[in-house]
Amino acid sequence: MSAFFDFIWTVLKSAVNMINGASYWMVLSLIVAGCLHEFLTPEALQKSNLGTTKVTGVLWATLTGMLIPICSCGSIPLGIGLYHSGAYLGPTLAFMTSSPMINPIAIILCYGLLGPEIATVYVITGFVAPMIIGIVANRFAGNELYLKRDENGPKRIQLEMEKPSVPRRILMGLQWSFSELALMIGKYTVLGMLTAALIFSLFPQTAIQRYLGDPSFISLLGITVIAAVMYVCAVGHIPFIAAIVASGAAPGVAITFLMAGAATNISELITINRTIGKRAMLMYFGLVVLISNFVGYLTNQIFPDFVPVLNYDAVSHSISAANSMMHNGPDWLKYVCTCILIGYALYAGFCALRGRARRRDAETA
Repeated sequence: MSAFFDFIWTVLKSAVNMINGASYWMVLSLIVAGCLHEFLTPEALQKSNLGTTKVTGVLWATLTGMLIPICSCGSIPLGIGLYHSGAYLGPTLAFMTSSPMINPIAIILCYGLLGPEIATVYVITGFVAPMIIGIVANRFAGNELYLKRDENGPKRIQLEMEKPSVPRRILMGLQWSFSELALMIGKYTVLGMLTAALIFSLFPQTAIQRYLGDPSFISLLGITVIAAVMYVCAVGHIPFIAAIVASGAAPGVAITFLMAGAATNISELITINRTIGKRAMLMYFGLVVLISNFVGYLTNQIFPDFVPVLNYDAVSHSISAANSMMHNGPDWLKYVCTCILIGYALYAGFCALRGRARRRDAETA
């Protein structure tokens, strides 16, 4: 029995560490998402092409995501916030793909730790993949193409003098973000972290690294599945995959791992499935898997005699440059943000249980 409780304690500690690594960015993203929801109306998004099926909207969302250095969990509030503000599915998924997949900091690290060849493929794929996903999503989406609003609801004519002040609008946006949006995604994020922690308690990361280091034991598809299960940050896991490649793995392993792992994780997939729809989640996950495997295979064919980068001066310079650009909160703030996310998850779970109890009481009455 003690061994079981030790295992549960290990899983919980691992989950808290994962949440702690993402919580700061998630809370920061909730703040930004609230402001976007209040200031970006559906009409404004249509003018910027995010509220239409035009390719330019997907392009704008892709480029914007590429310039924002946040992890996949941080892109969840921003992406869902854009969708609820009136953005179409294509730009939403393009942003949620490019934002965690590639950013200026990750490019610097990739160039220094993996070399110019892999870095070039990484940049090209980081732009092309979100574009493809966004265009396909706009073309083949059903009812989830955009969030329909109640056209028959009461509308109040608002005079220009009645328009709320900027501070008031920011407050209204934060109220929406930290009530509806936080409750909507908090439970799925924490559930995803718990699931990932359970998997990695059963299969330690050292064992996975051993199998990834020898591509004869596992295919690119297997690497994709592992990367999707892991909580992978495009910046934090570049040193990890660089060690894998240095130990003898093919260069395509790095591309597939970084693309599939950074753009997909359990928390993100659960959130897309529950807040947008299963078809959107399957399109997103399926295209990421297909593109990352194809590019990984193509990379292996283009660079059959790839030599890992072992220039420690270049590596040190790249890490130093990336650290100077990287913004991260203090440890105490991360723990505060972690408590906030866990609190939202517990409250959302309590609300769900209370709702089920009320429905059960109504059925038996």
